[in-house]
Amino acid sequence: MTKIISSTNCGNSPKMEFLKEFNIAFAEGKVEFIIESVTDDIVWDIIGDKKIEGKERFTKELEKMKSEKAIELIIDQILSHGKEGASNGIMKMQNGKQYAFSDFYIFKNTKSNILKSITSYVIEI
Repeated sequence: MTKIISSTNCGNSPKMEFLKEFNIAFAEGKVEFIIESVTDDIVWDIIGDKKIEGKERFTKELEKMKSEKAIELIIDQILSHGKEGASNGIMKMQNGKQYAFSDFYIFKNTKSNILKSITSYVIEI
C-alpha cells in the first residue's frame, strides 16, 4: 500500500479534492479511476519526453506505468481555479527512485471533474 502524505487545505474545493484523489490513483496504479476521469480526446504532455493524445493511447501508457509501484506519495500543493488546476510533490518508487513532479490540468469545463489536458514536468531526484 502506498503511504500518502498531503498538506492540508481549506477543504471546501471539490476540484482540489478530486485532484488529490487523482494523484493518489496515479501512485496506486488505479487505472480505471484515472481513465474515467479524462475525456476521450485527452492530451497528456510529458515535457521533454512524449505527448500522448486520445484515451486509447493514454490507457496504454498507464498500463505500462502500472508495474512501477510507488511506496510513498508526497503532495505538497494542489491548486484550482475555474477550468484549471495544478499539483506538485514527490513520488518515491519501490525500486528506490524518487521523482519530483508538477502537473497542470485543464478540466472539460468549470463544473466538471473530467480532465481534457494534463501537462507534466517530472524530474528524477
